[in-house]
Amino acid sequence: MERNWYNRSTEELLAQLRSGTAGLGEDEAAERLAQYGLNELEFRKTPAWMRLLRQFHDPMVIILLATACVTGILTALGSHMLPDTIVIASVVVLNAVLGFVQEGKAEGALDALRNMMVQECLVLRDGVQRRIPARQLVPGDIVVLEGGDKIPADVRFIEVSNIHVDESSLTGESVPVQKQTDTLEGHNLVPGDQRNMGFSGTFLSQGTGRAVVVETGRNTVFGQIADMVKAADKGLTPLQRQMKKFVQTLIVAILIVGAFNFGYGVYLGYNTAYSFLGAVSLVVAAIPEMLPALVTSILALSGVVMAHRKALIRKLPAAETLGATSVICSDKTGTLTENRMTVTRVCAGGRTYEVSGTGYDIQGQFHYGQRTVSPREQPALLQLLNCGFYCNNAHISGVGGTGDPTELALRISGAKAELVVDGVQRLVEIPFDSSAKYMAVLVETGGKRLVLVKGAPEVLVPMCNTEHDAAGQLQPFNSSAALATARLFARDALRTLGFAFRELPAGHDGLCHEDLTELCFAGLQGMIDPPKQSAIDAISQCKQAGIRTVMITGDHPDTAQAVARQLGISADTVMTGAQLSELHEAGLREVTETVSVFARVAPEHKQAIAQALQANGHVVAMTGDGVNDAPALKVADIGIAMGISGTEVAKEASDMVLADDNFATIVAAVEEGRHAWNNLQKAILYTLPTNAAQALLIMGAILLAAFVPLFATRFVLEPVQILWINLLDSVLLTMPLMMEPKEADLLHNPPREPRARIINALFLQRVVVMGLAIALPGFLLYYHLGAPAMAGGEIVDELLLTQAQTAAFWGILLAHFGYVVSARSIYSSAFTLNPFSNPWLLAGITLSIAIRFIPTLVPEAAALFRTAPFPVHWWPLILLCFLPSFIAIETDKALHKWWAKPQ
Repeated sequence: MERNWYNRSTEELLAQLRSGTAGLGEDEAAERLAQYGLNELEFRKTPAWMRLLRQFHDPMVIILLATACVTGILTALGSHMLPDTIVIASVVVLNAVLGFVQEGKAEGALDALRNMMVQECLVLRDGVQRRIPARQLVPGDIVVLEGGDKIPADVRFIEVSNIHVDESSLTGESVPVQKQTDTLEGHNLVPGDQRNMGFSGTFLSQGTGRAVVVETGRNTVFGQIADMVKAADKGLTPLQRQMKKFVQTLIVAILIVGAFNFGYGVYLGYNTAYSFLGAVSLVVAAIPEMLPALVTSILALSGVVMAHRKALIRKLPAAETLGATSVICSDKTGTLTENRMTVTRVCAGGRTYEVSGTGYDIQGQFHYGQRTVSPREQPALLQLLNCGFYCNNAHISGVGGTGDPTELALRISGAKAELVVDGVQRLVEIPFDSSAKYMAVLVETGGKRLVLVKGAPEVLVPMCNTEHDAAGQLQPFNSSAALATARLFARDALRTLGFAFRELPAGHDGLCHEDLTELCFAGLQGMIDPPKQSAIDAISQCKQAGIRTVMITGDHPDTAQAVARQLGISADTVMTGAQLSELHEAGLREVTETVSVFARVAPEHKQAIAQALQANGHVVAMTGDGVNDAPALKVADIGIAMGISGTEVAKEASDMVLADDNFATIVAAVEEGRHAWNNLQKAILYTLPTNAAQALLIMGAILLAAFVPLFATRFVLEPVQILWINLLDSVLLTMPLMMEPKEADLLHNPPREPRARIINALFLQRVVVMGLAIALPGFLLYYHLGAPAMAGGEIVDELLLTQAQTAAFWGILLAHFGYVVSARSIYSSAFTLNPFSNPWLLAGITLSIAIRFIPTLVPEAAALFRTAPFPVHWWPLILLCFLPSFIAIETDKALHKWWAKPQ
């Protein structure tokens, strides 16, 4: 497809498109409409039933469904497993609904792109202007545009009158771009450099003109972006990848153990029903049914906390992905900078002054060297500020301003010198013109008539023959010094304007170009979109946290380099989009490891940078606000859109939205993401050993049944009691672990390795050690208290056996308490933790005890859960079950700390 429409002459272009200045004829337009199709974006949506079906492809969901089916069948055959079936089925349904809703959001970016298309436009057909539906535009059509119009397709301008186009939604540039009709040189120019082109979805901020349509529908830049958004697939997040491996390994292990138990039971001569029930009970005990709900809860809680810190999570896995982020690719304008042009340096009377204050804040000071000076005491400086303030059409108010960003900056620099509009009357204006490159006004103030001029230094300097020194004394103009200073300003990426003035006779009424001679040079004002102080601090924090910051902008390379250095980003080398286009994949991967500033980039470059970093093993966060950012936001591990300045397309393509457009908010969210991962680790390292303990109770009973008749009659715990423990522990003991306060040094350590496995040496060690430490007290308690109920291998006291099970039921709970009070930290001893810093856990323990009395004391509940009240003198023995698990976890931590010490 032809993309270099900008480097052909108007005549050549019209000839190629078989068009003319009178536009197409209706018949020709109809033929082309049949050939090119409608000027619209159409994409087929994934059917709802297909999205719903995809939610059941997860291995954990499949095994839970299979388990629910088996327990359902056993329930129908008379087993007491109805609660198991209901709970497991509910977890599966909840998980599917959450996934279905999240996936439905993914296509929102395409809907937002469609909404940016124009409905109607003014077109020339057979030399006559007529308004037609924009979807009927075809290449070769001539469209008529004026200020406020949205451009309906990709066009090449053939007539312009002071046209400025706001392309911020496409390129991120905050200043409207002045358009021209001249042919441009070069190939593969990014949209921001194509000054004779207009792009679908952008709009004219001022001016009038005509343009020929060159691309429509999916062939436009917007259409290409839509295709990239549709094709972009970031794959699974680091957490999802590791959880998938974890679940697969866990399921295989559980099924192997379950199958072994079943086979071993049959081998020992037990009837098939008993052996199968034991195997199913073991699987139900070992599978962490509530793990999906726990993960969702931890991520949801992190999302709520992040929202309070101005980071709005749209897709739950993003809450944790931030914690593993190793590279943050950020836009410049508005994210790292103020997104408001600000005068930061001025030169008047041969002196250069630094100006403080940013944005619309009129509180600022002027510094000469180490001294703070008052413009009222510096005649040359005051005259310069007067020129910028009064040769100006912008307006400022207490809450902001309106007008051209450059003129706003000049107004505010004057306001810092306490200049006011009152007392100065404008008589005549020569508006800014792209060919003349200056603006002039005739004003009356204090009985004098002055002409004030501002413009490009190289244009203004030849108009001047005098200047004032710092004290206000008139002297011959040193033009070479002025131009040298302008070059110094430009070297620091300052947008520089020159200013001059001249007093005219009192009766002079008109103003023409001939009056702009023998001017007095007032000086220079340099402005830039300055970096946010909060962003400078946040980037410093990122370095401490082992996170690299990469700036990707559509701005000029010099500007990007200057801002990057002020922010503390490595900026020795700056790569442009044109240079990136020449690199092969291996070269791009190498460049992204060493270069941290990219300028003049196109949408495909931003996406390619993210993919190259990912190929190098990084977890990439990508910020963006324009339509052009959507593909990169989709493909990054976590896409971050701007909430204030961001387009709906960018927000819909993102995983997270910054409510304040502040880079510092990303760093705060990274801290919360790391905290979420820590809490997830704590939850898994608590949940899996407790599940293992319950599996050991069943497996041990089957293994010992041949030798101890007590275990051949009943398991230590009934399946319904195991389910009770799984559910209540998840809600009352595991979830409070999510509420643990953040550790103080989260941002002083490097990000975790994205390939770090959940099942590591520590995990296996904790499962074995804590599984035994919890299961053994339950075994011993049941055996000690239940043995008298047996005689000659037969049950002689059913009630005593039920009481022994109930005591074991309580003993397991106490063992869980012993573990959970230390599980608040993975490595630190419980004795180093404030016991009252997590009131949620204290409340969970209290509530667990209170609820456990229901099946113990209430007859109806006792019948359902097969429990019974037991003698009071059993309690000391039950309470001792707290100690083995507590001692085991504390010993494990102490040994880990000892091994970790350098020998």
